[in-house]
Amino acid sequence: MKIFVSNTLNVDEKEQLISIGVNDEFFIHGEFCENAPPHPDFLNSKICFGNVPVHWISSHPSLEWIQLMSVGFGEYLEIERSMMPPDFRMTNLAGFFAEPVAESMLAGLLALLRGINIMALLKEESSWEGDSLRGQLRTLEKSCVVLYGYGSINRRFAEILEPFHCKLEIINRSSSLDELDQVLPTADVVASTVPDTPQTRKVFDSRRLEFLKCNTIFLNFGRGSVLDENALGTKLIQRKLGGAVIDVTIDEPLPPDHVFWKCPQTIITQHSAGGTSDEIPAKISWFANNLKRFCKGEKMISEVNFEKGY
Repeated sequence: MKIFVSNTLNVDEKEQLISIGVNDEFFIHGEFCENAPPHPDFLNSKICFGNVPVHWISSHPSLEWIQLMSVGFGEYLEIERSMMPPDFRMTNLAGFFAEPVAESMLAGLLALLRGINIMALLKEESSWEGDSLRGQLRTLEKSCVVLYGYGSINRRFAEILEPFHCKLEIINRSSSLDELDQVLPTADVVASTVPDTPQTRKVFDSRRLEFLKCNTIFLNFGRGSVLDENALGTKLIQRKLGGAVIDVTIDEPLPPDHVFWKCPQTIITQHSAGGTSDEIPAKISWFANNLKRFCKGEKMISEVNFEKGY
């Protein structure tokens, strides 16, 4: 079987990939820009491993399966399903990043609460503040944490929070926005991990952000589209929020003139929260597992439901 791969791999990673499909032929390429024409190797393959430009998919009516290298797949929702074979399947990495992202969320949150971000800057300036910092510091113990989205990341985050005896308010797919509005005024922390869907876009607009207390910390580790970034930036600059930890933004890389760069008490983790030293080998192992399931006609891990949008 011919398999098209769109990801930059080193020698060891290429050997690992090729070893999983003894009878398969791999076409290994790097990443492609969104307006690139479909590569001939892609059009000659039945399987794709990697995030290729959206228009490639509808240009290949005999593609059987694509394994994305990401959790997010919002850009692929625009594919016209009638252009694809009825048995076309797409899988993403839902659940793959839960542990590192949840740990990054906790790290950023504790850094803000305990002033680690400030102290790191003071070190660069060789400036000793000492006792004057103490009154600014807070603890996470018994905080009210609103979890917007309850997929694998926020579920793991909830587990990590257990020793801190936090009160958790869970807003999931079955919850209404009215329910979200009711709990936001009580939140010490808001953690958003939802995907990009029509239902989640701009949920945290300027009106809803006004529900938050002046010491609330906002965490965004799902998709940038959930948030009115300018409205959040304004509140942070005006010191009307306790801080923010931002991993994902609407435009990436974040433009040099973006408001977030100027915001106090803001940590930008640059969409790296899911990173680990063994990330690529682990993704290849994930693909290998799904490839076995695909060849056997079995249910694959994290198959995308286009009708539901997740």
